Amino acid sequence: GLLTPKAAKMLVGALREQHPDTVIHVHTHDTAGAGVASQLAAAEAGADVVDAAMDAMSGMTSQPSLGALIANVRGTDISTAFDMANIGPLNNYWENVRQMYAPFESGQLSGSSDVYFHEIPGGQYTNLLFQSRQLGLTDRWPQI
Repeated sequence: GLLTPKAAKMLVGALREQHPDTVIHVHTHDTAGAGVASQLAAAEAGADVVDAAMDAMSGMTSQPSLGALIANVRGTDISTAFDMANIGPLNNYWENVRQMYAPFESGQLSGSSDVYFHEIPGGQYTNLLFQSRQLGLTDRWPQI
């Protein structure tokens, strides 16, 4: 979730310029809420593959929303072959599955731009937040 749109454009653009025939695959999380914008910038700069997650499983410390990425590239030079009519039922399935695992969620309810300050990777962020909640330390989260 540390990748910003500006950094994605610079990084992928430089890689594409130096390595025009190499496949560029970009992976990021959406911890700060900028994942869709960052992946769009990466794709526009020449990335061949950008990671995303089904909408029901996306956001926060997961990957950016697949549906949002598909919708934002529709009708552009980087449009995908995904059909949103086929994505909807899959998203509905995962929405229901996710509800069964709700007790295991970290408790994070929104994006967190403080990741740009402390630079904790998504998986570690979720784990640390969950542990702080179990210990009753969420009021001290900024200090942790």
